[in-house]
Parts: sequence; C-alpha cells; structure tokens
Amino acid sequence: MTTTVRAACPACDHDQLEIFHRESRIPTNSCLLLDSADEAEQYPRGDLELGFCPSCGFCTNIRFDKALAEYSARYEETQAFSPLFVEFARDLAGRWVEKYDLAGKSVLEIGCGKGEFLTMMVEAGAGSGIGIDPGVHAERIDSPAADRLEWIADFYDERYAHLQADAVVCRHTLEHIPDVAEFMRTVRRSIGDRPDTIVLFELPDMRRIIDEVAFWDIYYEHCSYFTLGSLARLFRATGFEVLDLAVEYDDQYLIIEARPSTVPAPGDAFEVEDDLAHLSAGVARFEEEFARLKTTWLDRLGSVNESGGRSVIWGSGSKGVSFLNNLGSEAHIGHAVDINPYKHGKFMAGTGQEIVAPEYLTAYQPQLVVAMNPIYVAEIQADLDRLGVAAELTAV
Repeated sequence: MTTTVRAACPACDHDQLEIFHRESRIPTNSCLLLDSADEAEQYPRGDLELGFCPSCGFCTNIRFDKALAEYSARYEETQAFSPLFVEFARDLAGRWVEKYDLAGKSVLEIGCGKGEFLTMMVEAGAGSGIGIDPGVHAERIDSPAADRLEWIADFYDERYAHLQADAVVCRHTLEHIPDVAEFMRTVRRSIGDRPDTIVLFELPDMRRIIDEVAFWDIYYEHCSYFTLGSLARLFRATGFEVLDLAVEYDDQYLIIEARPSTVPAPGDAFEVEDDLAHLSAGVARFEEEFARLKTTWLDRLGSVNESGGRSVIWGSGSKGVSFLNNLGSEAHIGHAVDINPYKHGKFMAGTGQEIVAPEYLTAYQPQLVVAMNPIYVAEIQADLDRLGVAAELTAV
C-alpha cells in the first residue's frame, strides 16, 4: 500500500510521490568507525520515508537531512579487501580505459572513496587521475602510478569546475546526493563545450532492491535510488547522451556510460529503460513483503538462540547496519565479522555489536553465519573452512 504526497521529485520535478516504505530512528551513518558500544548505540538517528516518482521511476527519502550525514576521514566504506570485488573493479577499470581510448589521458573521479579504483584506471593505462572525496586516504595508495595521482579531500561542487579531464568517473556516490538533478547539471556545466568527455557512473540498482525486498540495502546515507530507466532519464534531462546501460556484479550495480550533449539529448531509449509499470507494482507490495521477510528472519535467528547457538553477520558495512537495526535485539546476533582490518575493534552503529576479524570465530564457534551479500558466499565459506568453523552459512 502506498500513500501519495505532495513533494517534488529531485530527478524530474514531478509534484507527487508515492510513499511506500518507512523506517523510524535509524542511524544516520553506517560506515563510520565507532570506538565503543555506547557510542554506537547512542549514535544520532533520523527517519526514512521512501517516495517513488511515478513519472520517472526515481526513489528518494523525503525525510533526509544532509546535515546528519557525516562523510569524513573516519568513513570506512571500502570493499577492496575482497579479492572478488578487486577483480571486478580492476576488470571494469581496464574495460573503460580500453573502450573509451583513455590510454595516456586524464581521469577525474568524483567520490573516489579510498582511491583504489582511480589507481586501477591509471595502472590500466590512463595517463593521470584526480580523485575528490572527503574520506580519501592517500597514504593507503601503494602503486607505481602514485606519482600520476592527485587527491583532494573535499566534496565536489562548482568550486572544482576548473578541473578538466578526458573522463569523469563517479562510482557509488550519486545515491548519497539528495539534489540529483542539480548535481548532474553541475557536472554538465563543468564539462562545458568538451563534447568528447566520457562520463562513467556506477551505483546500486533499486529494481533489484524492490524485487527482492532487500531492506538491508536501504539506509539513511542512501537518499537517492535509481533503476536503469530512471538513471537514463536523469542523464538525458540534464544534458547527456546515453551511450550504454548495463547491470553488473551479480545484478547489483547499474552502469551508465554517457557523453555531454544538448537538452533534450539525442538517441533513442534503450529497451531496458521501460520499467515504470514493473516498479509501480513492486512498490505497491513492498511494505507487506518487508513485514513478512522481517518476521521470517526473526523466527530463524530466534530459533538458533533458543537452541543455545550463536549467530553472527558477515559484513559490517551499511547492509549489516540496516539488517541489524531493522531486526533489533530480538535477532540475538552477537558480532559482525569483517575482513577489513581497519574495522576490527569498532562497533556497529545503532545496535552496538563489536566488529571482529574472521579469526575470532575459531573460538566463538557460531551456529549460523549470515552473509550480508550473497556474492561473497564462496569467499566466506573458504574462510570458515580455513578456520575450522562448522557454522551454517546463509545469505540475505
């Protein structure tokens, strides 16, 4: 069941949104390094109301307050400790360099995180790179290409319009930006009259989240949610010609490749953009399916606890924070496991579980391990086998 409200869509300015999912008092950050259980449990909270735009398919949290979202040096979002993720990222970097003839050319990455992907693009042949992100840690970059990389610890806006490059890359950043149309217009104005500039974006796929009712992929920092259709419509409306659209990484990530153009942009829509009817049906059933799925998880985890067993989640990032906060203390989950050593000894926002290394499980011996992303199940199982942990492994 949805509720229609008067609110402007940040992507297309349609004046009505359909509210289809609500969460109250959830942590306003999921990837900060928190030093104690008390700090984690007392972390600031905000509310979430997801609105679906029936005109363009974009989804947004109408209760989002950007003043509550902290992006700083203690923001630890990297997935680069996973061999599988590194393999995917390195392959994508190489493909983009080859496909768009970026050998020896310059790349600007907006929201570069810890800088791993931009480094991979330069290692793959790009001539130089500039990365902008308030949470960048240049000291972590150990690469022969380091002298061809420049890092700016800041947010991207009009102040950096003078930075010109042959390619503009933006991965897993647009979903953190509330005013998405204005942001894309800023990018377009910065490119100016350089029509050969390639624009390459990657971000989560909302269609999968709706289809699977993947509530663990909904959290406060992500105030903006796209499908292939809504993403392509936004790009065309803000002055870009869409060159290619794809879904990758086990159908979790959207990829859009574009170049600057006029408004309206040339080119016919891709067949995969025709998704409004499907999305409308999905949001109509979302809240009912969310309640059912939440009960299913609580029953399963409660059964483990009643039998004297222990449960942990594997993955302490945003998915884990959302999963734990939605289920609450009734889930009886003792710890969050993570392979990122920078997170060990820190605590989960909102619920306060300690984040531990995989080796901790050798003595802890959980009965159930819940993987926060099914794509990593093989990696996790290999670690469990190596450690002699005979737990049941399942995935959200």
